[in-house]
Amino acid sequence: MTLDPAYLDYPRRRHGYDHDLYPWSALHERTPVQWPGGKSVAVWLCVSLEWFPITPSDTPFRAPGHMQTAYPDFRHYTARDYGTRIGAYRLLDAFAKAGVRASFATNAAIAERYPALVADILAAGHEIIAHSTDMNGTIAGTLPVDEERALIAESLDRMEAASGMRPQGWLSIARSQSFATADLLCDAGLRYTCDWVNDELPYRFSNGLINLPLNHELSDRQIITVQQQSVDSYAQSMIDAFDWLAGEATHFGGRMLPLHLTPYIIGLPYRIAAFEQLITALVARPEAWFATGGEIVDSWAEQNLA
Repeated sequence: MTLDPAYLDYPRRRHGYDHDLYPWSALHERTPVQWPGGKSVAVWLCVSLEWFPITPSDTPFRAPGHMQTAYPDFRHYTARDYGTRIGAYRLLDAFAKAGVRASFATNAAIAERYPALVADILAAGHEIIAHSTDMNGTIAGTLPVDEERALIAESLDRMEAASGMRPQGWLSIARSQSFATADLLCDAGLRYTCDWVNDELPYRFSNGLINLPLNHELSDRQIITVQQQSVDSYAQSMIDAFDWLAGEATHFGGRMLPLHLTPYIIGLPYRIAAFEQLITALVARPEAWFATGGEIVDSWAEQNLA
């Protein structure tokens, strides 16, 4: 079988990518990142605060963690509510003990239904990231652009009305986007998104939007719930990841370790102690810089890195 000659004439074949969404950047070719205080590993804690309507929507898809059994599914509904009523406060306590701040990716419905929780988060100096309207507010390529634009605007407007602040960051449900999402987020005035996981450092889209990768393979949901690992295994995985990144940083400059947390998973009483021990161990590492997503983006952008 011979190769089609048209293959060799592909007009966008070149070094790097065959698109202009963002520039090509190989690890060894980058200008090294310098985090504040001479730290080499930025540790980013990102907590998902999600409200699951008791009747799920499958359009364009059902969000991970949504209701599963015949409706009304009070078992899963109240388990998710446990995270907001109990687990989130255990995480706030853990962060306060360790003296660290986090980003909270928050549904607009959470800000409306749990105003005291959002007020406590902001009062403690944590960051709020927009996370759609509620867990039926999913995005995919089948969602009409006008509907997606309206969904993003509604999420931001409702969050601002309920909390008094307008988020600068965005996390899509299941990190799912359409072909239009990056431009729509930029048009809505958002500074960064956390959806694309093809790196471990921020990078900038051609439209100016910054991507701050939140790798799902490092999340408590993936390791504890999907892979069925113990919380001790999860904690050791995070230590192992930190050790590797700290080693890389000696050659390539600053690295980033994102920990994506789910209150109804990590906030259970038989898991939270191991999580507190993990945070304590990471805080003690001289390489660690605990920062919110916005602080990481600010530091990276100030260095004029591509």
